[in-house]
Amino acid sequence: MPDAPTPPHIRTVRSFVRRNGRVTVAQQRALTDCWPDYGLDFRPQPVHLDALFGRMAPCTMEIGFGNGEHLLARAVAEPQRNFLGVEVHRAGVGQLLNAAAAAGIHNLRIASHDAIEVLQVQIAPQALDEVQILFPDPWPKSRHHKRRLIQPAFVDLVASRLAVGGRLLLATDWLPYAEHIQLVLDGCEQFESLARDDAAGTAAARDAAARPPATARAQTRFERRGLRLGHAVSEFCFRRPT
Repeated sequence: MPDAPTPPHIRTVRSFVRRNGRVTVAQQRALTDCWPDYGLDFRPQPVHLDALFGRMAPCTMEIGFGNGEHLLARAVAEPQRNFLGVEVHRAGVGQLLNAAAAAGIHNLRIASHDAIEVLQVQIAPQALDEVQILFPDPWPKSRHHKRRLIQPAFVDLVASRLAVGGRLLLATDWLPYAEHIQLVLDGCEQFESLARDDAAGTAAARDAAARPPATARAQTRFERRGLRLGHAVSEFCFRRPT
């Protein structure tokens, strides 16, 4: 794996709040029984992804996968690709573990830890082919904007973990957050923009269901909720050129 300087520790304010939501009996059973097959425990050392998956293949990391329905759909549809999902909420982790075991897939692994720490400590430089972040918490109040995941130091960290040509895919249904994402990524010299699908029509009138080819995907639970509320969906695709 090519060497690259490791960005400094950037954790000052967490972008999430751990919610002690109800974990069903089935989800708890999956957390116990399925974790040995699919789980990645947090340890303060890099993980060799080829060894983790038992093969060499491009790897996508999805940060904040919720209940995992989108991640599972991609893993089933793209057996030639490895997927690493990161989610801190145990109910969603348990639900995805159950679904992955039922589907009998082998190209998925799950980490239940702070994604920034996973990227900093466990993912080697240039180890990932793609990072996907769909509908992160927009933290809409001004005093909470510092909690937003998409910040300059974070996108620099992501860039360092992507191979040359690797992609960062983003989506949000909160227009002020879409503007924030554009501002942050425009200021990052390590990424170039490949596509933007702005369903709000700020650049052009577009069908909210339209997806540019680079980011074609199934809708997520959070996206469906946003659309029911009348929110517009903005999607972004960036590439690390060098």
